[in-house]
Amino acid sequence: MPDATFAGLDSATLSDMLRVAGSTGFDRWREQIHRTGGCSAPIHLQGWTLTQDKTSGETLHRYSTDAEPGGRLRVACGNRRASRCPACAWTYAGDTYHLIRAGLAGDDRRDIPATVRDHPRVFLTLTAPSFGPVHNRPGDRPCRCGTRHTEDSAELGTPLDPDTYDYAVAVLFNNHAGQLWQRFTTRLRREIAAQAGLTQRALKEVARLSYGKVAEFQKRGAVHFHAVIRLDGPDGPSTPPPHWASTELLTNAIQAAAAHAYTTVTVPAAGDRPTRRLRWGTQLDIRPVKAFGDGSDITEQAVASYIAKYATKAAETTGSLDRRIGNREALILLGVPDHTRRLVEACFDLNDLYPERRLTAWAHMLGFRGHFSTKSRQYSTTLSELRQTRADYRAAQERTNRGLDDIEPDTVLVLTSWTYAGQGHSPGEAVLAASIARDIQLNRETAREALRDQLTMEGAAA
Repeated sequence: MPDATFAGLDSATLSDMLRVAGSTGFDRWREQIHRTGGCSAPIHLQGWTLTQDKTSGETLHRYSTDAEPGGRLRVACGNRRASRCPACAWTYAGDTYHLIRAGLAGDDRRDIPATVRDHPRVFLTLTAPSFGPVHNRPGDRPCRCGTRHTEDSAELGTPLDPDTYDYAVAVLFNNHAGQLWQRFTTRLRREIAAQAGLTQRALKEVARLSYGKVAEFQKRGAVHFHAVIRLDGPDGPSTPPPHWASTELLTNAIQAAAAHAYTTVTVPAAGDRPTRRLRWGTQLDIRPVKAFGDGSDITEQAVASYIAKYATKAAETTGSLDRRIGNREALILLGVPDHTRRLVEACFDLNDLYPERRLTAWAHMLGFRGHFSTKSRQYSTTLSELRQTRADYRAAQERTNRGLDDIEPDTVLVLTSWTYAGQGHSPGEAVLAASIARDIQLNRETAREALRDQLTMEGAAA
């Protein structure tokens, strides 16, 4: 039985856990859960696969879930949210890390040369404007409320006066953040062309703008974006940027684009709500990305890790919800904090005024309806390609296990039939799966520390 802390378990959960651990199929169940990485809510499948020789019709391999525990095969849910499934979120964060780092340091397997390190590239943070004063930690000074808040203070990010805080504009900003980003990137290309003394058409012939970004919720519940922005040659990362391209030029263009009047979204008046013009906040952070080992805090690894971290988080970091809700009563039943509750209720209040924005459907996201991580076409690889690489690797492992390595794939016919049979764990299974997930995470951390020690020793020896 996996090592786990069972203190505090109710008798029903403990009884179910003992039932699972004592069953004849436990070893195979544990193997299935281990293959999912300790998934918190695996998908259950029922079905079979049949591999035959195309010419002779000979059956080379047959698999059926009839022999599996409960007659089911369990596969990872693939949810990116750490609050829903830490195991699958870890995989998603890893993929995001490699996607972002490939665009910073190159990846020969993805045809991204290491010369991208020589291209102008910056780490940008675009923030939301103020919707009213909030409790904060302004350096060595106390908050405007007169208190020196601790890092984990529950008041941080909440309004000093909730009755005057503009909750309506706060959720409208979140809801339109994707459009603001689109307008920003469009204007940025124009600013780069202007600073280079080129027309926009001429710019396309000599340079290309690439980026990878992720959204993050601040404690006050406002979305802001972290992005890696890079200047390439006309064909993307494989071509050098023009001679005039520099980090300074890119920085100046970003500052101009973020402040330009074009980079706004107008929300029309509706009901008793006046017309609103939404734009980015005045806090703009632009930092050059440095190569690993130059002593800078903004290294390729640090930036990729930072973006990957926030790719698995959403509005639940503000004490909100990690799934959709259908009514206001759920906020009371779920014990949502007051500030977050007001943001969610603002989504319900505004939904009828702006039905096309579907604010009720995205109330659990405080109005935000965009993708949490996006990239331009030629920034680097894609999450789909990374997943396919992992799937191909596992398929090769399966061929080896079945003794099919020497058989050409084109000479076989694979027939399959799969049906959805459920999702999740019983209470006892959930405890055991969490224990497996902890063991996997501990092994990963141990391996990471060993690799770090090895690299440190090699660096010292050099």
